This record gives sequence, structure tokens and C-alpha cells, in this order.
Amino acid sequence: MAQDPMIAIHDLRKTYIMGLNEVKALQSVTMNIAKNEYVALMGPSGSGKSTLMNLLGCLDTPTSGEYFLNGTNVGTMEDRELAEVRNKEIGFVFQTFNLLPRLSALENVALPLVYAGFSRTKRTERAEEMLMAVGLGDRMDHKPNELSGGQRQRVAVARALVNNPSIILADEPTGNLDSKTSYEIMELFEQIHQAGNTIILVTHEPDIAAHAHRIIRMRDGLIESDLPNTEITTFATNPA
Repeated sequence: MAQDPMIAIHDLRKTYIMGLNEVKALQSVTMNIAKNEYVALMGPSGSGKSTLMNLLGCLDTPTSGEYFLNGTNVGTMEDRELAEVRNKEIGFVFQTFNLLPRLSALENVALPLVYAGFSRTKRTERAEEMLMAVGLGDRMDHKPNELSGGQRQRVAVARALVNNPSIILADEPTGNLDSKTSYEIMELFEQIHQAGNTIILVTHEPDIAAHAHRIIRMRDGLIESDLPNTEITTFATNPA
């Protein structure tokens, strides 16, 4: 028997009221995403991809439709339960990094563990482990303004992973980075995927989407196409 999808959405719609106007950001989106898939959401500005990302991340609620995460109907959850899902099940990576400027890299990465109730010792151990994993073992005490753009995004990735979430949602994670640094961040995402995480990546850049194994293209709040990526961009394994 096929494994139940990690994410199942049916007839999901989102309408915003802007003054006297209705803006239909999502119009009847239905799709499944399985555990350990690597999916890119593509589309022009206004296509609905970021709205869909916000709904998948439980950052917003749909106007209508159903969203099941690991078999649980998200629409029936209370605010406290949604906050718990966001903190434990989902890791977020944003284009603008969203790091707190007065905190060190270590403190930024440990922040989700504060909300999860971990002790200071456990928080520090886990945050150090994650920063080592993304190649920033020598930058733990640096504040965001003391780091390059690529290093800041690595801190953001470490923070997204610190709670061992089942899903990583990345919204234009290379949007503020140069080509070389973008390549390094995408290599990091490939390693995360190979470790077993489900990755959903929002991007408008074809060369970034090319790293995903499945590409969903959106337009006018609808899924225009949903196809496997037959020419996946991969990285050569570095010799030990």
C-alpha cells in the first residue's frame, strides 16, 4: 500500500479583501506531497506561490478547502496547536534571513528551542551541532552584521533545522545572494534532502528550481503544471 502523503491539500482557496475588491490569490489548488520529496513552486509575481507557501507553513489560513499535514486536518487546529506545528514540524528559510541583529549566530539558531522548552545546555549543544553542520563552527559568536550574506543564510538554515523538522519551507532562499553563494546554499539544500527532509522551495529562478525533483508551476492562483524534473541539477560529491 502506498504511503499516505505528508501534505494533502484539496480545493484550497484564499481570497483577500482589499477595500471594495476581492483578490483571489489561490483558486482551487489540489495536490499531494510525499515524505522526502524535493519540490519547487514556480510562477510569476502574483501567481499564488507565496500564498500557498504561507498556507503550507500554517502562517495563514485558507478561505476554504482542506489541508492535511501528516494525516491531521490543519483547519481544525487551535492557535496553540498551529504554533506548535510551526515550531516542531516546519523549518522556515526566508530570502531576507530574518535573523535577530542583537543575537549571535548561536543564539539565533537556538531561538526555536527556547519556545520548545529545552534547557539552556541542550539548546546550546543542539545549536552548536547545527552550525557545525552548515560549516559555521568558527562563526558561532558573530552577530548577523559580522557575517556575509551566504553565512547569514547558513545561520537561517541551521535555525530551520534545529528542531529536526519534517518539512523545510524555503521562500526565495537565494534571492539576496550572488551566483557563487547561491550555488553553495543549493548544495546545502541537497545535503538536507539526502538526509531525509522534505523540501518545498519557492523560486522564480529556473536554475534554482532545477535542483528540485518535482516542479509545480503556478499562474493566476492555479496550478498550471506539476511535473517531475527530468534534468535535476546535482553536485559532484567532494572526496573526503
